[in-house]
Amino acid sequence: MRIPIVSDGFKFIIPLLILSGVSFYYNLAIISIVLSTLTIFVISFFRDPEREISDDKGVVVSPADGKVVRIQDVKNDSLYGGDAVCISIFLSIFNVHVNRIPCDGSIKKVVYNSGKFLPAFDDKASLLNEQNSVLIESEGGAKIIVKQIAGIIARRIMCWVKEGDEVEKGMRYGLIRFGSRVDIFLPPDAEISVKIGDKVKGGINIIGKLKT
Repeated sequence: MRIPIVSDGFKFIIPLLILSGVSFYYNLAIISIVLSTLTIFVISFFRDPEREISDDKGVVVSPADGKVVRIQDVKNDSLYGGDAVCISIFLSIFNVHVNRIPCDGSIKKVVYNSGKFLPAFDDKASLLNEQNSVLIESEGGAKIIVKQIAGIIARRIMCWVKEGDEVEKGMRYGLIRFGSRVDIFLPPDAEISVKIGDKVKGGINIIGKLKT
């Protein structure tokens, strides 16, 4: 039976459990409460529930849980290789932070850039913050980029795919620790299915449909 917690989280959860147990043993009430609360928060942050993934052809599912905070046209993006539509999803510390592949295809490029740690909802974050971009070519030949962007709290982006990998829609591909944003770039002619303010879940909600 699979434990619905990201394996990386146990390096934080186990020490906190031990410290909580020790503080309870020695009747350190205030410290026990603080540590127990922190333990519950960390377990919640690293939760990794199973998801029912849409099998509809041509649809693009959300790469992350969170709130759609921006939808804008992007001109001549260097990594994308042309114009695109960018949808930004802000993840609060209470969202599931496991990121998922938005469509079936193959990984053409993975690009990591270290940077600053501005608040993830800041427009400048997409340019200046630590980030990891994954360029995917769909089965129909369309290009999609998913970009993990670190926030003011996040200090570590994890990506579990590499160039040349074949990927499936909804599969887990990464994680950003403790607050973040995910941008997804779609072709200009893609049919967008979300609007600003919508709350989405990774792998579940359809955010767009490809023409090819």
